[in-house]
Amino acid sequence: MWVNGQLTQKIAVFAANNKFGQGALPATLAEFNLMGHAGGVFRTFYDISLVDGYNIPIGIVYLGNSSGNPNLTDIPPNLTNPVCIGTAALLTEPVDAPDATMGFNSSLYHIPLEHTVSRRTVQDWCPWDLQLAPPEKPGDGVYPYPDDNIKRPLFDPCYSACAKWRSPKYCCTGKYNSASSCSRSYYSTQAKMVCPDAYSFAYDDATSTFSLPPGGGWEVVFCPTGRSTTILRTFGAQLNQLNQAGHMTKQINADAQNITLIKIMNEGVPSRPSQVLLAFVLLLAVVCLS
Repeated sequence: MWVNGQLTQKIAVFAANNKFGQGALPATLAEFNLMGHAGGVFRTFYDISLVDGYNIPIGIVYLGNSSGNPNLTDIPPNLTNPVCIGTAALLTEPVDAPDATMGFNSSLYHIPLEHTVSRRTVQDWCPWDLQLAPPEKPGDGVYPYPDDNIKRPLFDPCYSACAKWRSPKYCCTGKYNSASSCSRSYYSTQAKMVCPDAYSFAYDDATSTFSLPPGGGWEVVFCPTGRSTTILRTFGAQLNQLNQAGHMTKQINADAQNITLIKIMNEGVPSRPSQVLLAFVLLLAVVCLS
């Protein structure tokens, strides 16, 4: 799938006439608002959504060079290209992740990837009662929850709590139709752990919505191999600056190439020992030698 900013009005007309239908649930969604409005300016908003459940991994590649706008051509992929991989069979070790520079042939801009979730965790993240086709088990069919002794299938589509039960509490409707009254369910907590850049429930905007100056296009990649991204956690401030300026700045570009910043935000590993830590180690050495 490829969407160009020049087709905005046509897409809006199709959407208004319900020409774009929604497939059967559960489904991983790639969502676009090509002419959104925020902060007094037009922006393009897009996201990967697991609000209706999850069935396949998805990645989004921004094609800024398709806009004809020189202010968009130099936006690097580690600010724009989210990936959600919730299928264990397509998860790789972080060092082997082929999506580290997804959509961009450069070693300068490393896409921040989730590093801590194991293959077993990804295989087991979907609650038993939300699985599209839970594995069979001898007996009365009642599953001890959670039962980690039952091996899950490699392909494991998962309903969201909203898609399965249609409850206002899970769908953030009725008296729950506000950020203060609608909170994460167990499903959305698990989904966010596996795919940090994806929507997990209706009021997950701050950690799930990508926005850019309007223009350009996108390629939606189905079933990418690698790791899920943590772009908004790492570069949320830089994306806000990009939207305010309307173009890349030297500081944003420097931050996007700062591998130390990526490691600190995603692994919690400082680039060098702190002065407090060095002082503590020195004190410990003196005590041990005395």
